[in-house]
Amino acid sequence: MLDSLFSGIFDSAAVSVIPVGQFLLCVGVALFIGLILAAAYMYRSRYTRSFVTTLAVLPAVVCVVIMMVNGNIGAGVAVAGAFSLVRFRSVPGTAREIGVLFLAMGAGLVCGMGYLAYAVLFTVLLCCVLLLYGRIGLGSGRGALQRSVRITIPEDLNYTSAFDEPFEKYTAEHELMQVKTTNMGSMFRLTYHVTLTSADAEKALIDDLRCRNGNLEILVSRQETLQAEL
Repeated sequence: MLDSLFSGIFDSAAVSVIPVGQFLLCVGVALFIGLILAAAYMYRSRYTRSFVTTLAVLPAVVCVVIMMVNGNIGAGVAVAGAFSLVRFRSVPGTAREIGVLFLAMGAGLVCGMGYLAYAVLFTVLLCCVLLLYGRIGLGSGRGALQRSVRITIPEDLNYTSAFDEPFEKYTAEHELMQVKTTNMGSMFRLTYHVTLTSADAEKALIDDLRCRNGNLEILVSRQETLQAEL
């Protein structure tokens, strides 16, 4: 009686109805997988509440969709097209966020196909790998020393070579990215992308730059805060 209540009005003899017990089991496992992913992502990471909530329920959503497709190729193509629209309806995210979303969708797909143990194993394995990479600082070599430097100078200062000496002393690489007038044209604002020689060189670089720009405003920030991150 319960299975007939949840059967589709377009079902036929060639289409098997998913029992309610199996449906709830798959959804429950998918929600559990979502909690594992959310907990792994929150560990030593900056996050928002809305993103973590979405990450926790996304495997269950994908799981249900895959179960409803149930071998129908046409419906599968339509589902793939629908998921591709999600990227264009959201704000740009970091590569880490996009990767975790794909991980959640992949785990939900495996769970929806009925391979519950594989879905859990896949999730735990990938979460452990992500935590391990974060622990060892993978990719944080030169990237951790990259900075964007904004220097405000008076209009009569020749900026083409005024800061070459401190940049050559405290940075491994430097490049002038932007020149902008400010304060009704009485000042220039220069934007450099630099790679510091060491983390301790930042304070010394700022002090040296202050002596050359008349102690005007200097802003040092990480480069990803000023440009789109991938």
